[in-house]
Amino acid sequence: MPKGNSSKLCAKDFGENFVWGVATAAHQIEGAYDKHNKGKSIWDAFSLKKGNIYQNQNGNISCDFYHRYKEDILLMKSMGIQNFRFSISWTRILPNGVGKINEKGIQFYNDVINFCLKCDITPWVTLYHWDLPQVLEEQGGWVNRKILEWFKEYVTVCAISFGDRVKNWMVLNEPMVFTGAGYFLGVHAPGKKGLKQFLPAVHHAVLCQAIGGRVLRSLVNNANIGTTFSCSQITPYSTKKKDIVAAKKADAILNRLFIEPSLGMGYPLQDVPVLKRILKFLEPEDKENSVFDFDFIGVQNYTREVVKHSFLVPYLRAKIIKASKRNVKKTLMDWEVYPPSLYNMIVHFNSYPNVKKVIITENGAAFTDAVIDNKIKDEDRKAYLEDCVKEVKRARGKGFKVDGYFVWTFTDNFEWAEGYYPRFGLVHVDFKTQKRRIKDSGFWYSRLITST
Repeated sequence: MPKGNSSKLCAKDFGENFVWGVATAAHQIEGAYDKHNKGKSIWDAFSLKKGNIYQNQNGNISCDFYHRYKEDILLMKSMGIQNFRFSISWTRILPNGVGKINEKGIQFYNDVINFCLKCDITPWVTLYHWDLPQVLEEQGGWVNRKILEWFKEYVTVCAISFGDRVKNWMVLNEPMVFTGAGYFLGVHAPGKKGLKQFLPAVHHAVLCQAIGGRVLRSLVNNANIGTTFSCSQITPYSTKKKDIVAAKKADAILNRLFIEPSLGMGYPLQDVPVLKRILKFLEPEDKENSVFDFDFIGVQNYTREVVKHSFLVPYLRAKIIKASKRNVKKTLMDWEVYPPSLYNMIVHFNSYPNVKKVIITENGAAFTDAVIDNKIKDEDRKAYLEDCVKEVKRARGKGFKVDGYFVWTFTDNFEWAEGYYPRFGLVHVDFKTQKRRIKDSGFWYSRLITST
């Protein structure tokens, strides 16, 4: 690795037990979408429909991690990365969602886990990172209460198959995103829209994050169990009362909807009255069964949102003002570059008395990358990550619980509906040749996490 300093940041300043890592997701990197008996996921199906994905791209090959996992894990090792977060593809191990186990799928993840351990890299496994089996979606997916049993069966298979070596687990990845974008707005798989889809999907996801936790606790010795939440600092557009009320509603939906039921606080019904319609989906003991004592909460933050009152927006009467409309520095995702949001979300999740530990399980940025003389000088990404890590250091310095940081993401990948256009990786991927090149931000991160 090239020598250099990390602009006054040093890993030792965060303590010996602070966890540094990188994060990925199965559908975004694996490819091999139909290899070795893998079943079809909702993203495989969603990507087939023209207009759903940028330039009608898909994740059929992506980074080809399925065939190149050794190359990528060895690259991590060369960079000093000691913690690798990846997800398991539900359809790779249960092609029909339930029932017969695909031994070739189990073998693939065993190979990945074992090679990580051989390279002194600790695996951190996400159970559900959005790729629901299509066969289950055809029965209603997250809207069907049967998913409680489907998910329990899937988690049980994973815990039994991998729990002897995997001790760090995340149950769900960003349930607000996969329910909101997938079952309310329809811009993500499976492309459903409306409250009638969204509210039961939310409730079942809340129950599943607790179910998953209980299964892992019962089957995996010494498990470190968490789940992850997307979140953003919410700022009112003005000091007008209407904008302040709108911001409060947005905060309840984006930052509180999934964490509070898991802590026994129930849904934030008072701040968003339309949420009271979720009550009709509750059965006796659901409130109690939504609670699980997680060992850590995964915080995933990229930006802040500025929210304004809007009479035209149904239910919430609130809308997000895009970064491009506010004359601020932004990423390719049209997200404002605002690292203090990370600090403020650490503070927010620390405000819950029952949250034991916070880990930043995703943080990163997409900018335009250019390969010049076989190098990628991604100064904007490097600066963003550096400023965000400084916010983590600030939070720790003030006594807030935050005990790890995972960059999104290791390699450029398939970014859902945005396809391959936005690149978040520390490592550049040429999707035509599959050549990997460490970007300057990757070299910076390597120097930081190996500094003493």
